[in-house]
Amino acid sequence: MEDLSNYRKSYEKSQLIETDIPDDPINLFHKWFYEVEDFGGVDEVNAMTVSTIGLDGFPKSRVVLLKKYNEEGFIFYTNYDSEKGKAITANPNVCLSFFWHSMERQVIIKGITEKSSTIISDNYFASRPDGSKLGAIVSNQSEVIESRKILENKLKELERQFEGTQIERPSNWGGFLVRPIQVEFWQGRPNRLHDRIRYTLQDNFDWKIERLAP
Repeated sequence: MEDLSNYRKSYEKSQLIETDIPDDPINLFHKWFYEVEDFGGVDEVNAMTVSTIGLDGFPKSRVVLLKKYNEEGFIFYTNYDSEKGKAITANPNVCLSFFWHSMERQVIIKGITEKSSTIISDNYFASRPDGSKLGAIVSNQSEVIESRKILENKLKELERQFEGTQIERPSNWGGFLVRPIQVEFWQGRPNRLHDRIRYTLQDNFDWKIERLAP
């Protein structure tokens, strides 16, 4: 058995104080996102873990890329027929989490998911390189396949088929919008006394702000 008990680090890069934060978690997320991007040390600042409850009753987490966020929530794209897509359709309650190690920060978002509008999904799909568009068509995401060669051959066939033509978004591929109902910001601090600030959406659509014990 590998003993990891001596893996320790002191977190000392920043702090999270109630007097310095906005009333809206989206504004704080925006501030943190670009601070992390400017600080460097993270290859994909928009990489996040999406956790769902699968059709088998087990939770499952995977890393995807955040592609848009605004006052409504957080948008990512996927195949609606994938394991992830089916899980969200059956149970729209999900959790998103960001871990930005360079700034010793985490953001954990509980939210309720819905499909993005057709226009939003179409516009994003149109912005993708042709290879990525065809990849979305080729892959029956999460389904068992016999070999990678099958995918590569199918891609070559589609490249010939769509050469010189516009590639339309398949109806089973598009965006999910996660509307947040709770957002927790975690800032590493010395002696494991980390700062944790939680925003919870109220019935009047204001956000209740609370400090949590580390």
